[in-house]
Amino acid sequence: MATFSYRAVNHEGQIQTGNLDASNAIDLELRLKKMELDLIRFESIKKSALSTARRITRKELITFCFHMDQLLRAGVPIIEALSDLRDTVENPAFKQVVATLLEDIEGGLRLSEAMANHPHAFDTVFIALIRTGERSGQLPEVLTQLTENLKWQDELASQVKKAMMYPLFAGAVIFGVVFLLMIFLVPQLAITMKALTANPPKATLALIAVSAFMRQFWYLCLGLPIVSGVILFILAKTNEDVRYQIDAMLLKLPVMGPLTQKIILARFSTYFALMYKSGLGVLDCIEIAEKIMGNRILEQGLQRVGREISDGTAITQAFQNARLFPPLVLRMLKVGESTGGLDTALLNVSYFYNREVKETMSSLQELIKPALTVILGGVLIGILITIFLPMYDVIAKTTIR
Repeated sequence: MATFSYRAVNHEGQIQTGNLDASNAIDLELRLKKMELDLIRFESIKKSALSTARRITRKELITFCFHMDQLLRAGVPIIEALSDLRDTVENPAFKQVVATLLEDIEGGLRLSEAMANHPHAFDTVFIALIRTGERSGQLPEVLTQLTENLKWQDELASQVKKAMMYPLFAGAVIFGVVFLLMIFLVPQLAITMKALTANPPKATLALIAVSAFMRQFWYLCLGLPIVSGVILFILAKTNEDVRYQIDAMLLKLPVMGPLTQKIILARFSTYFALMYKSGLGVLDCIEIAEKIMGNRILEQGLQRVGREISDGTAITQAFQNARLFPPLVLRMLKVGESTGGLDTALLNVSYFYNREVKETMSSLQELIKPALTVILGGVLIGILITIFLPMYDVIAKTTIR
């Protein structure tokens, strides 16, 4: 199936443009007709060009799950539910995804099979849960669980973003202030210092030398961090060893390392519980969950868990051997395993980590502002004292004489 860029007009005469998957030009025109659009012109494009343009937001997925859940519970057939949803979606990219889902289902595919054709919109876990809901006849229940889980992810992402915005802004301000001081203020003070004394302190000489370097090679000071970051990002995407080392380093960072691990394990526990509750086997849950870890260290730990369970090791013992969870969580897993309520135990694990993440975020937000203020003040005072204190000493000695 090819992808076409089209220009069409609706019944009100409004021009609409977008991209749509179709077998050929005739199929494209038929698909647009069902969207109540008349084709004006089109051209074939490569799917790789759509990877960013067609990205679907989490809020749109929440809306999709909620609407489908409500309509299916009301007894509306899935084709009619998708048709209603297609007519209410505002994002053109997502509107096309829903329209394609509708076309595929009318062509004989199941909802999960149609979603598998849109990996940019629906991830592996999402599709696996929908497939499980179809097999068990509990698709509305699965959609409800997905809605709640996506809301939780959205809230967590918002908290992380909120916690990181101020440090990034303050860090940029600190760097900018120090850069301006070293480029403009320190050279002027250095001239005055050299006029007053021929033997300034070593700390002052070092500061003047750094200032001279930054003034001469300012483009390196600004460009090198950016270039290094881009190179590191490319290596992390293309080199598995580099990605492994970065992931290991991220988990060892003070404060942020344990927080990152808790966020990942909270997401893993929630998804594992959802899949297990929906009827997937333990090994299938682990295999799918490996793809959402986002950290090579924890991913390999989960792979070891899967191998040990497949070899006959008890679930709790396998997690204990991998050292992924603390003793309190392992006890919760053990109780869940022995009582047959593993999904409930994992949801308790998710709640445990989610609470810790929220408490840590709250503490960080309270500590970050004063800490960064102290750092900025300390840097400024250090620079000024290094220059002004020797100057004051020279002026004082000259006055006494």
